[in-house]
Amino acid sequence: MSRVGRVERTTKETSVLVEIDLDGTGRTDIATGVGFYDHMLDQLGRHGLFDLTVKTDGDLHIDSHHTIEDTALALGAAFKQALGDKVGIYRFGNCTVPLDESLAQVTVDLSGRPYLVHTEPERMAPMIGEYDTTMTRHILESFVAQAQIALHVHVPYGRNAHHIVECQFKALARALRYASERDPRAAGILPSTKGAL
Repeated sequence: MSRVGRVERTTKETSVLVEIDLDGTGRTDIATGVGFYDHMLDQLGRHGLFDLTVKTDGDLHIDSHHTIEDTALALGAAFKQALGDKVGIYRFGNCTVPLDESLAQVTVDLSGRPYLVHTEPERMAPMIGEYDTTMTRHILESFVAQAQIALHVHVPYGRNAHHIVECQFKALARALRYASERDPRAAGILPSTKGAL
């Protein structure tokens, strides 16, 4: 069975299309109008081995907030849709990724219960190009709320804002990949003692 999610989300502020194939090869086609965010979503697809298409037309004449937030909401919804009934997946995933002086540790549970724990170094540079670095947590909050997963992201140290954010997206990609992959020893089994995820 294919595990593909497709979400179109349109408001007065943005128009978003997200398509994701969890069993892809990491092919991406990303265009949000926010260069650094495009770069991060590309990391998510490539390192998660998800085929990912994201097309967002947002009110960038105001700022990038609505564009970034609404894209993350649509991405979370598409990821949840692609997971389907979650039968036969690993469910849990974690990954630690270094990027020069920065380190990110990400752990995920595809639990059906949205929860986010997020820590990163204080006093980061406020902007990376047109990307507001305070949006990283908001992206994760929005994604978690729609994907309905538990996500812990911890950056214990780092100096360069670009590195701090990028290693989070790379580690997130790998953790999601490991959690969503099919477990050959658990074919047809839902990984929950409750009988529901």
